Amino acid sequence: MVHATVTEPPPLPEPPSPFAPSPLPAPRSFPSLRGLGPNWYATVMGTAIVANAGAALPVRPPGLQPACEAVWVLSALLLVALLVARAGHWIHHRDQARAHLLDPAVAPFYGCLAMALLAVGIGTLSVGPGVVGEGTATVAGAALFGVGTLTALTAAVAIPYLMITRRKLAPDNASPVWLLPVVAPMVSAAAGPMLVDRLPAGPWREAMLVACYGMFGLSLLAVLVILPFVLTRLVRHGPLPLALTPTLFLVLGPLGQSTTAVNKLADVAPAAVSAPYASGLSVFAVVYGVPVLGFALLWLVLAGLMVIRAARRGMPFAMTWWAFTFPVGTCVTGAAGLAAHTGLLTLKWLAVGLYVLLLGAWAVAGVRTLRGLVSGALLAAPRAPSPATGRTT
Repeated sequence: MVHATVTEPPPLPEPPSPFAPSPLPAPRSFPSLRGLGPNWYATVMGTAIVANAGAALPVRPPGLQPACEAVWVLSALLLVALLVARAGHWIHHRDQARAHLLDPAVAPFYGCLAMALLAVGIGTLSVGPGVVGEGTATVAGAALFGVGTLTALTAAVAIPYLMITRRKLAPDNASPVWLLPVVAPMVSAAAGPMLVDRLPAGPWREAMLVACYGMFGLSLLAVLVILPFVLTRLVRHGPLPLALTPTLFLVLGPLGQSTTAVNKLADVAPAAVSAPYASGLSVFAVVYGVPVLGFALLWLVLAGLMVIRAARRGMPFAMTWWAFTFPVGTCVTGAAGLAAHTGLLTLKWLAVGLYVLLLGAWAVAGVRTLRGLVSGALLAAPRAPSPATGRTT
């Protein structure tokens, strides 16, 4: 009997586990920036709107102006810091940045970049002159408006295009976050009127007025296309996941911002167009603004109840909590604009009440964000799930 010895080939090296710890990055790769997504621009928006809404309030309590100026300075510093940090993110973590751009859950937040630029620009023109002077504020505000508007229009086209062509979107996955890129031009429409009086009389003012109404229209129609999908998703599938529940407040953004835009445009219309058109635009501001603001209040109550429900079920803190700030602030400026055009005391106190709500939301979101930054939790890379273990026989 012959015994043959079979030599087994050496075992192949095991493929690296997807859950194995990644090698440490190079010292200059700034790993803390890897989790810094475009949603962080919401902190700038939420801070700037506190100053902008305060400047628009129909009542002027003592100390309001210097407080608004201080908050505007803070928003400008936050904007500069985030622009530098996000540039570092694209330089050192380009793979993650590209993944964000192609992720339908993250890409819409690029609209926040445009709105952050525009929100700080509005503050520059409204409260900035008291800090940096009228001339500097005008130049800086115009520059922020130009860059912000170009970014807003790009995001309003490019982000939906990428979401449609690179990902298969299902109506059942509709989210209020989808509104962010198409709302950005509406912020431009609300910011543009602040530059009309600073332009030479004649064609320049007319062109600015018409351009702002054009951005108002394109943003409004885009919102009217997307919003039914969001409502259908809620009706068919129930509440959003707990961490995403605050995004319901994003629906207030186009409502309050469009009301703000038509009222601001009506204010400057007499300086740009003839009397019949100017009078008609003033009437349109009230006829449009009142019912839209009414729906905004309805949605505010509905979204608030959903947030209370989620909080009782353990809603965790996330950057989505900044959705409580900017959208509410647009309702403040919208109510203040309607109060100025109608003279109704009810609208004045509505603006004040919403501003108090805004201050509370901003304080909570700001403190929780600062705490998360100090602990490192907000910028920590997501942990991979533990690998399943099993036994074979």
